[in-house]
Amino acid sequence: MPELSHRRRLLVLTICCFSLLMVSLDVTALNVALPAMQRDLDASTAGLQWSIDAYTLVLASLLMLSGSTADRIGRKKVFLSGLVLFAAGSLLCSLAPSLDLLVAFRMVQAVGGSMLNPVAMSIITNTFTDPRGRARAIGVWGAVVGISMAAGPLVGGLLVESVGWRSIFWVNLPIGLAALLLTLRFVPESRAPRARRPDPVGQLLVIALFGSLTYAIIEAPESGTATVLPFAAIALAGLLGLLWYEPRRDEPLIDLRFFRSVPFSGATLVAICAFAGLGGFLFLSTLYLQNVRGLDALHAGLWMLPMAVPMFLCAPVSGRLVGTRGPRVPLLVAGATMTVSGVLFAAFDAETSDVTLFLGYVLFGIGFGFVNAPITNTAVSGMPRAQAGLAAAVASTSRQLGQTLGVAVIGAVLASGIGAGSYRGSFVSAAVPGWWILAGCGVLVLVLGAVSSGAWARRSAERAASSLGVDEVRGAEPRVGSRA
Repeated sequence: MPELSHRRRLLVLTICCFSLLMVSLDVTALNVALPAMQRDLDASTAGLQWSIDAYTLVLASLLMLSGSTADRIGRKKVFLSGLVLFAAGSLLCSLAPSLDLLVAFRMVQAVGGSMLNPVAMSIITNTFTDPRGRARAIGVWGAVVGISMAAGPLVGGLLVESVGWRSIFWVNLPIGLAALLLTLRFVPESRAPRARRPDPVGQLLVIALFGSLTYAIIEAPESGTATVLPFAAIALAGLLGLLWYEPRRDEPLIDLRFFRSVPFSGATLVAICAFAGLGGFLFLSTLYLQNVRGLDALHAGLWMLPMAVPMFLCAPVSGRLVGTRGPRVPLLVAGATMTVSGVLFAAFDAETSDVTLFLGYVLFGIGFGFVNAPITNTAVSGMPRAQAGLAAAVASTSRQLGQTLGVAVIGAVLASGIGAGSYRGSFVSAAVPGWWILAGCGVLVLVLGAVSSGAWARRSAERAASSLGVDEVRGAEPRVGSRA
């Protein structure tokens, strides 16, 4: 990539953030529309889970493929293709006449989405080569998540109440068109000097693992253990296959040696836990506010602002802290506040009082606002810059896998608790195990953040970098002749 002026780098960052805004706005706005979709399409709780997880599942399965493909054939090409596919999928979703077709079109969206966020992060990583500048850019990236969280429920609520839930997908069309035109004009093409070859076997094993595991979790409450057990077995076989096959390839889909770095492994696990918490939190909150409290979509969206605004405000603060003091403090703050929020709901029925509901949302928003920048910065900095697409894809895969599992597990727990009862009569008690799971996610973020950011963890990152032929852990280039 040619050296760019400061103004051009900021413009590239803005364009990449457009894609993140489009994808994130779609997810958060859709959560507010779930009850309206449930009524219109006669969907069960499992059906609502699939309307979200069909997207995040395909996204998680293809992110590493898209990242490595972008490194190989050109990041700008893949990014433009993703914009076109995501916009086309959004248009199809807005026209879906049934839940089954909506789920199918969400998968089309996801194929496009897999080409956007990790590739955009790769472009940012190669544009901002200074570690401190990169951390600040990632902080801005995280702030966009906060903006989408703040705007998504409100925009979604307005659209659902005034036009209908289908209009949520229309928002992606003008944003996608603007991002497409700006990318064509201002984003330079870049690719890795030596990218990995395709790994179709590894890709199939990833799809088998993620797809079977998600199906088994979501369908277990309705179908029973005997029905989902074969899918659980396929998921286990997929995991064992990856662990056996990938180390034996010269150029695997993902080089498992990167996980010898404790900070990298910690960032991956923190991403899974934090985004599982986010997926479960949004799922429970949306259904509670509308199906139990009886709020319309707009007022439910307004109730989400106490969570969304702290996310927006804390994300750039977290990015600056990561750039100046490292990831430890933001991760500890994130873990502590997410844990307290989950305990408020699980032990004290926070949703039954406006004051505690507000406090629980604020605490979760603070925690999630602090968690995104250290995840991304640690994951990307722990790999060679030449493989930035793959590095960003690993971080993004962890996020999407976490959100997929969060919705699947929390939704399954909720469905089991409600059973044949009504939402209004049994939701609060049925949701208690789910809130405890979310509190546990916060505890894991806290513990993993502490363990993966100390001196021992840094030494493991140096050893991993040495074994990969990387000169430095942060923002390093591979040595000449390196396989990395």
